[in-house]
Amino acid sequence: MIIIKTKIDDLYINYIEKGEGENILIIPGWGTNYNVYKNMVEDISKYAKVFYMDVPGFGESEEPKESWNLNDFVSLVKKFIKKNNIDNVTLIGHSNGGRIIIKMLGEGHLNFKVRKAILIGSAGIVHKKTLKQKLKLFIVKLGKKILSFSIIRKIFPNALEKLKKKMGSADYRNATPIMRDTLVKLVNEDLKDYLNKIKVPTLLIWGENDTETPLEDAKIMEKEIPDAGLVTFKNCSHYVFLERPIQVNNIIKNFITGGKTK
Repeated sequence: MIIIKTKIDDLYINYIEKGEGENILIIPGWGTNYNVYKNMVEDISKYAKVFYMDVPGFGESEEPKESWNLNDFVSLVKKFIKKNNIDNVTLIGHSNGGRIIIKMLGEGHLNFKVRKAILIGSAGIVHKKTLKQKLKLFIVKLGKKILSFSIIRKIFPNALEKLKKKMGSADYRNATPIMRDTLVKLVNEDLKDYLNKIKVPTLLIWGENDTETPLEDAKIMEKEIPDAGLVTFKNCSHYVFLERPIQVNNIIKNFITGGKTK
């Protein structure tokens, strides 16, 4: 296994390269690192050449200097692929990694060939806010308005930041200010209109008890992506590949190789 740090967009990006054969690129989910995908990398490297990259702000990759949007992540992945001369690649994305893949494939105009895509608990579908979510948003907006007065800011200098963290998700609370702003941009971009523009065979893998990206999202993706198939696992969560590693890895292998053994 080769562990490398490379510079892209003035950021140091940590990535891993292992195995020989067809090119596979794994793009991880928000807040995760190589340890989460190590088993998957090890298994795929037995029959293919697998690349894994820590996205900016997580793992051993450098955090962006300012908040990013989804286009920034797509651009980085394209540059990573070009820099490593990767072509005829199968893309695997978990959660936010899937979100990046959906937009990249939906936009098209790529300078490399993508053979197939595997989306595991992929993000990208924006739902109408619940009453609880609307209430939280209202409280934050009201707090921002009240705390905009200079005298209030002087008395309570960190109040707005504390309010945002209290009202936000675990991912939001655990992130730095730059990554929190980045997360807000990502989760508010709906990718439904990009799904029917994905022209490669796509495998969807989902845990039926996924609360981060519910099974409803997978069914929307299966319906909208022209050549998509969905595999679900009962009693599994957003991290189905950790809960059913053997089964998930076997499904991935059969999809990548077409059932052929090395």
